[in-house]
Amino acid sequence: QVQLIESGGGLVQAGGSLRLACAASDTTFSTYTMGWFRQAPGKEREFVAAINWNGGSTSYADSVKGRFTISRDNAKNTVYLQMNSLNLEDTAVYYCAARSTPGFTTTARLYNYWGRGTQVTVSS
Repeated sequence: QVQLIESGGGLVQAGGSLRLACAASDTTFSTYTMGWFRQAPGKEREFVAAINWNGGSTSYADSVKGRFTISRDNAKNTVYLQMNSLNLEDTAVYYCAARSTPGFTTTARLYNYWGRGTQVTVSS
């Protein structure tokens, strides 16, 4: 069983930045596709960003393109989400997810491990 622990959330003013991190307990982390998803109050969980096993492929939701950057450090079993130019619509619980089977995807149901989430709140 893979454990994913997110960190780095918090309260930030609009226009500010945050860096989320997700540490994985599994030493086979380097083979996983990793993703970030978010869920705002009253809304469904939505895709934010994904990165393949070696960082060679990434994908972003249109709403975060040019502002967010996903990266990974396989030596540290950690994936990151750098969030810049944050706006009020970015307020949500952010979840890290891992897909242990081959294949790069942005579809939430195809990820088989999930963290508990970290709250990001953007204030005006």
